[in-house]
Amino acid sequence: MGKTIRQLSEELKLSKQAINQRINSINGFRSKHTYKVKNHLEIDNQGVKLLANFGKQKRQDRQPNQQDKNDKNDKIDHILLKQLDVKDQQIANLQQALDQQQKLQIATVAENHQLKEHVRKLSGLLEHSSSTQQQHSNDKDDTLSNSDNTRHSKDKNDKQNENRVAEYNNRQKKVSKNKVNNSWWRFW
Repeated sequence: MGKTIRQLSEELKLSKQAINQRINSINGFRSKHTYKVKNHLEIDNQGVKLLANFGKQKRQDRQPNQQDKNDKNDKIDHILLKQLDVKDQQIANLQQALDQQQKLQIATVAENHQLKEHVRKLSGLLEHSSSTQQQHSNDKDDTLSNSDNTRHSKDKNDKQNENRVAEYNNRQKKVSKNKVNNSWWRFW
């Protein structure tokens, strides 16, 4: 002997709509556990038990789903932890490379400084040797005989005199040209 939806709703203290929702949510419930008596629908004893335990069944169905979610979360956590380990290793490698680069740069700067000092020393030696050579050449000029020095100065004076004479001659030519061109009878 079964129960109607109204009787079941009073017994379970649920609305008729809630009972209908439970019936509709269970696959094949209507075909297996309901039958029609006169104008109303009755539910057999096995169906009543299913509907009464529906809340417990839902919770039990949810627990495996919750367990699946927990498993998925654990997998995700494990994957994320692996990724973090990889990233930490990459950061450590980059930090090591940066440290090496900084050491190389410091060594390069120190080597450049040493080379600059070496160049300064060499340039100081060159300046010293060039001043010594200049002093030697000056000493040689001083040791030239007086006749050589006078001959040298005489040649210099002769060249200057020749330049003055040529310049004077050029000026004379220009003056004479100007006089010829400025004569009044030349215009007629």
